[in-house]
Amino acid sequence: MSTSESPELLIEREGDIVTWTLNLPDLRNAISDEPIIDAIVAAVNAVNADQSVRAVILTGAGSAFSAGGNVKAMATGDGLFGGAGHTQRVGYRQGIQRIPRAMYTLEVPVVAAVNGPAVGAGCDLAMMCDLRIASSTAFFAESFVKLGIIPGDGGAWFLPRIIGPSRAAEMALTGDRVDAGTALQWGMVSEVVEPGELLGAARQLAERIAVNPPVAVRMTKKLLRESSQQTLDQLLEMSAAMQGLAHQTEDHREAVTAMLEKRPGTYAGR
Repeated sequence: MSTSESPELLIEREGDIVTWTLNLPDLRNAISDEPIIDAIVAAVNAVNADQSVRAVILTGAGSAFSAGGNVKAMATGDGLFGGAGHTQRVGYRQGIQRIPRAMYTLEVPVVAAVNGPAVGAGCDLAMMCDLRIASSTAFFAESFVKLGIIPGDGGAWFLPRIIGPSRAAEMALTGDRVDAGTALQWGMVSEVVEPGELLGAARQLAERIAVNPPVAVRMTKKLLRESSQQTLDQLLEMSAAMQGLAHQTEDHREAVTAMLEKRPGTYAGR
């Protein structure tokens, strides 16, 4: 096991799975300030550069997953929330919007272990992940409208793709909370567990992913991401090209041999 720590984001690696922990519990893991934005973007870049990483788990320290924006900074007009309208526009583009852009380019699957409230941009951060497991104490709220603002971090793009346009509209236009049980019914999360079981459940899911040939996993994630933006013909063309690459890998040959020999495969990411 290896660890590296920054004040805002704890990074722990065990085997081929990396865990990121948002580490601003006094701010309920708000993600609107520059240091945490920088830390998340740097973590994504580090994983993308390391072909030995096969999955990521994202969770929060303390009682919250993430409260999204720093409401105290909103009240005082500090940082991202200060200045004229045109400067705030630039601030969003160069600030918190770096997170959805980075998360969208993350090449390995990421499992959100939602340990508590996921509110506003924190809800959206969970939606940026590929899979979500929630603690029974968690809830989700696309609550920007309650503060007289809009989902400025891409939530209006991510949320409908997870739960559909009607339910996304309900969440975004009312700002109401969705508890963990409802989130499970809506397909927002794939599992709800007791708080003490959350990280173990997320780890088990990540291991189920990591056991597979990593090149194929990364390319499959890419296809899933692109499928929402491309026509069928475009996606089939990309799939054909990627399949040609997959057939040439050592891991593909090992997977076929292992299946014929009725044994688990051992994959090197080549």
